[in-house]
Amino acid sequence: MLGVGGWKQRMPREQDLLPGRGQPLPLHNVHHVHGRPLRGDAADGGFAGMEVVDFGLGCFWGAERKFWQQPGVFTTAVGYAGGGTPNPSYDEVCSGMTGHTEAVRVVYDPAQVDFATLLRLFWESHDPTQGMRQGNDVGTQYRSAIYCHTPAQYEAALASREAYQRQLRDSGYPAITTEIAYPAPAFYYAEDYHQQYLSKNPNGYCGLGGTGVSCAI
Repeated sequence: MLGVGGWKQRMPREQDLLPGRGQPLPLHNVHHVHGRPLRGDAADGGFAGMEVVDFGLGCFWGAERKFWQQPGVFTTAVGYAGGGTPNPSYDEVCSGMTGHTEAVRVVYDPAQVDFATLLRLFWESHDPTQGMRQGNDVGTQYRSAIYCHTPAQYEAALASREAYQRQLRDSGYPAITTEIAYPAPAFYYAEDYHQQYLSKNPNGYCGLGGTGVSCAI
């Protein structure tokens, strides 16, 4: 039984998806913390010399802060991924009728931080066993996900899930529900209001909470 609002914990059928829009939402392409761009120039393939991964681990306000604080991360941005509605708004995603999860795009320098370090930060920063929720935040937009941009990332993410599952099981947790996909689905940048929210609003809401089980990768 999913209880009151349980329909928001089910992925919408394709015929029920909101139509979205043809154009991306406006984006002030400057990171509030360090001033680097949020979105790379398509002319150089995005961010030359960098690698990209998209993580979903609950409310993206606190999730983004986790990653912009990690040395070796060049830039971060929040957005919507994994659903079927193009260029959705925040309200549309929260309706449960887009299929998207709140995601953080992490652009990192592999010469300064390896992917295993980012995976460890991901696993330890939330509870990946909760399905379509994270703590008191309930709905499809709070599901756990790793959307990989290279085959190597995908293989590493799968291996890390298997390893962390053993550690969680030993601590009494149920099965991990994290979605891992390659190639990564489309990432739609969220409204400016949400970008680096906890830098703009230091006392703002952060609902992230890990399991307390360390991830030894």
